[in-house]
Amino acid sequence: MSISRDLYPSEEDLLYEEEILRNPFSLKLWWRYLIARTESPFKKRSIIYERALKALPGSYKLWHAYLRERLEIVRNLPVTHPEYQTLNNTFERALVTMHKMPRIWSKGVPIETSLRVYRRYLKFDPGHIEDFIEFLLDSGLWQEGAERLAGVLNDDGFYSIKGKNKHQLWKYTNEVGRLWTSLADYYIRRGLFEKARDIFEEGMSTVVTVRDFSVIFDAYSQFEESTLAAKMEMLDLSDEEEDNENDSVVEEEEEDVRLDYSLSAAKLSKKILHGFWLNDDNDVDLRLARLEHLMNRRPELANSVLLRQNPHNVEQWHRRVKLFEGNPTKQILTYTEAVRTVDPMKAVGKPHTLWVAFAKLYEDHKDVVNARVIFEKAVQVNYKAVDNLASLWCEWAEMELRHKNFRGALELMRRATAEPSVEVKRRVAADGNEPVQIKLHKSLRLWTFYVDLEESLGTLESTRTVYERILDLKIATPQTIINYALLLEENKYFEDAFKVYERGVKIFKYPHVKDIWITYLSKFVKRYGKTKLERARELFEQAVEKSPADSVKPLYLQYAKLEEDYGLAKRAMKVYAQAAKAVPDNEKMSMYEIYIARAAEIFGVPKTREIYEQAIESGLPDKDVKTMCMKYAELEKSLGEIDRSRAVYVFASQFADPRSDPNFWNKWHEFEVQHGNEDTFREMLRIKRSVSASYSQTLLLLADAFHSPRVPNAEGSKIEP
Repeated sequence: MSISRDLYPSEEDLLYEEEILRNPFSLKLWWRYLIARTESPFKKRSIIYERALKALPGSYKLWHAYLRERLEIVRNLPVTHPEYQTLNNTFERALVTMHKMPRIWSKGVPIETSLRVYRRYLKFDPGHIEDFIEFLLDSGLWQEGAERLAGVLNDDGFYSIKGKNKHQLWKYTNEVGRLWTSLADYYIRRGLFEKARDIFEEGMSTVVTVRDFSVIFDAYSQFEESTLAAKMEMLDLSDEEEDNENDSVVEEEEEDVRLDYSLSAAKLSKKILHGFWLNDDNDVDLRLARLEHLMNRRPELANSVLLRQNPHNVEQWHRRVKLFEGNPTKQILTYTEAVRTVDPMKAVGKPHTLWVAFAKLYEDHKDVVNARVIFEKAVQVNYKAVDNLASLWCEWAEMELRHKNFRGALELMRRATAEPSVEVKRRVAADGNEPVQIKLHKSLRLWTFYVDLEESLGTLESTRTVYERILDLKIATPQTIINYALLLEENKYFEDAFKVYERGVKIFKYPHVKDIWITYLSKFVKRYGKTKLERARELFEQAVEKSPADSVKPLYLQYAKLEEDYGLAKRAMKVYAQAAKAVPDNEKMSMYEIYIARAAEIFGVPKTREIYEQAIESGLPDKDVKTMCMKYAELEKSLGEIDRSRAVYVFASQFADPRSDPNFWNKWHEFEVQHGNEDTFREMLRIKRSVSASYSQTLLLLADAFHSPRVPNAEGSKIEP
């Protein structure tokens, strides 16, 4: 049999063939080859496909294109044609390597064939059962679709690859409650009341939305109310008939009814719980007790619905326990279920609070031994945050303190803060899953509680040991430093306290170190005063050097106070001058006011002249310069220096717009009325007009600039408005 020459590679194919020989596993090269031979006979293209799939059997792109072309070939051929067998064989070969691709299995074929192929595919990958269910429902195969869906809903181990939960798998998710009530109504109409009750109970115990629960509960309670009403009406009619027949029989029946009504509520409840019925027809008490029991269970049942939505909701478990207030046994069982159910890694809320409340329940009932057992189990749980575990240890210790077990509380803290051994760390590192217990010894919350206990119950040395351990672990806060130093100071270890402050200012940076510096400096000055003045000065210089501008003011004030009390007044003035330059612009004015007030008190008012001049020239904001000038002018006036005061007003006038700042001009006006003459008054009015014109011109220029386009200047560059 001869083979057509068209099936052999041509000269035009040599380029592609050479590239494929160099890299036969490149999908890109094979795809380019196929695109280039789009017009070639299918037999030649099928040879290229087969060669490509031999090199790349896992390529979905190649298999999909190859199968589509083969499907086109058989489209108008009879089923008995040999090409169909070839197509089937190609599909079979594709499924060997492409069994995870659902599109290969069941698209574009008759329903019966699709069913067989889908069932076969699910043997390879059962996870795609949802696609099969959708196919069944779309194809009108309701029976099998419902059976498959029911199987999925009843399979507790089923995992949806589409991320759906059990509630979302229901096809009518907003009608679940009505479906349950409809099923119960079916049994009610058939007279199977107990079966209807079972359906109601099952529905309430399975729905996951409050809306569905409310629908079922309302229908259930209405059913019980209607049966009770019907029974009472029937008994009334029966009593009337019996009255007409025989009075003696009535007396006997009334005695039976009284006996029935004498049954205690506890016995009736017990009969309900065990499903027992009274043997006689007068079961009104039983029906009434059943209805009351149902209504009393509503809060518990509603809480169960919320917990089915998220069994890791801590707050809902706490609410569930409160529902059983007065029933310790039920509360213990609920807590037991809660701590077994809630996964700390998935918990909404603080899971450790369940353990704490559980232990507190035992403690409240004078069972401290079991409370300790609960805490012992709780601290072995792997929580999401270290703070949860630390809180548990602290709660445990507080319980011991409440029962006067002080030594036990200290021992718990020593145990909790002990660093894991090297062997334990190595084993955890090898496992790769580090529990919070490994990091517990660095919990600041735990160490803070421990050090408070040691201060209250331990010795000074044991407390110092704990503080030193906190510093070694590098978990101290500024407050820890201050507390440690105060402890040493209270016990007369002043130098040790100052060493702690020194460590603190080296460990922390601004803004955290601010409180440490202020406390350190005030304590040092209070302790040594004048005796170690040079050391105090060195500390203040170090503090203000490292402080940012917005935090330096209180340090300078302390520094100046030191010089005023124990040093030299001139040095104090120098410190005030440094402070006025160092503080930010918004604090310069207040700093200069303090500087001037202290200078006036120490050296007298004339000394403040140079400070006023320094302040005016220091670059204060315009409004502060004007204020400072007015104060300076008042000073000169009080000293009798009228000309100097007038000169200050003249200088300050450039910062006061007459239209917006009448106060300044009124002050100057009063000054000239009291101390000036006609010439000086005219000069004041001339300056006022000049300043007003200057401000008006400035406003006009600004207005023109904002409304005009950019214009070139002499050099040709653009001037922005």
